[in-house]
Amino acid sequence: MGTSNDIMNNMFQMNGLTGLFSIVVELLSIMLVWMLIREVKWETFFHFPNSRKAQVLKLLLTVALGHMFAQFILQYWNYTVMLKTFVE
Repeated sequence: MGTSNDIMNNMFQMNGLTGLFSIVVELLSIMLVWMLIREVKWETFFHFPNSRKAQVLKLLLTVALGHMFAQFILQYWNYTVMLKTFVE
């Protein structure tokens, strides 16, 4: 059986891996939404779709939608991990 110091180190390492996984999922989700949002015909919404204000709105929309999608993925992942402990 490991010492309490080994157990703490393992917990910190698992938290670090979980954080890294979350960051990667978040960034990939934002990139995916950015690729999808570029296909929208912005001329219908803006008189000047390439203006600074339109670009900032597209960026904020991308980050918000990407974050929501990433949270869905991460929450789903957490549910599957919880189900493993239920089955065991």
